[in-house]
Amino acid sequence: MAYSIVCLSRDKLSAKFIGVKSPLPYRFRKIGVQHLKHGVNFAHGGTGVFKTLVLDPNMTTQIDFFQNLIKNDSVFTPKDLHFSVALVTVSGNDYATYVATNGSVQGWQPFITSVVNQLTVNLKRIYDLGVNKIVVIALEPLGCLPRSTAEFSFQKCNGTANALVGFHNLLLQQAVAKLNNETNSSSFLILDLYTSFTSVFKNKGDLGSIKFENPLRPCCVGVSSGYYCGSLDANGAKKYTICQNPESTFFWDDSHPTQQGWRAVYSTLRSTLEELYTN
Repeated sequence: MAYSIVCLSRDKLSAKFIGVKSPLPYRFRKIGVQHLKHGVNFAHGGTGVFKTLVLDPNMTTQIDFFQNLIKNDSVFTPKDLHFSVALVTVSGNDYATYVATNGSVQGWQPFITSVVNQLTVNLKRIYDLGVNKIVVIALEPLGCLPRSTAEFSFQKCNGTANALVGFHNLLLQQAVAKLNNETNSSSFLILDLYTSFTSVFKNKGDLGSIKFENPLRPCCVGVSSGYYCGSLDANGAKKYTICQNPESTFFWDDSHPTQQGWRAVYSTLRSTLEELYTN
């Protein structure tokens, strides 16, 4: 692979999944074209397929930036793009926005369908720009994030939330299968984070040196329900606690895995990632 183009990602989840260092962020593109040749990261934390609660560019605008580098700045040649990989990540920020803006229970399935439909349009657009291999991330089990399991004392996942995630991932699988059929190729590949996360939870990360006593319990938490990891009071005093051994926990805070957590997830994805180099 010549380089990776990361269209949308969250936190530590980036090009490391496909075996390369996270490429240069798009906002630093003026450093020099030679750096862009190793890939560009168009990602913005908190963004989604549509507009979310953050003001950063959504996926459509990020792809606009990518297209501009191709059409106007001539950063990438057709040959470059043919040997590139695009990593496209949707982390659930669209759905968090739906909840925060009082979306109705009845509207969940239509909204999920609209998200996946637009994501499909975006994937096809990236392909049409010349990228030969496009990896898209299936949603992780959002109902197992500590922000959802806290009400269950971090002992079980929220089944309702995970059912909605399952609907998203089913639609995504169908869309990717259709894209591969329409393009007569295997250009589109799904990284199944849902299965990877649940496998780690089920086995408590029992992967050699990696072991999580309770994968659903985070390391960094607020001292009470009114606080969260990183909270400070009016005097600047910490209103959160951190566990003694972060490497023994899968989650760092209410939604983000630790480095050790991601390492456990990565270990379950190796066979899928090999398809990048064999197809």
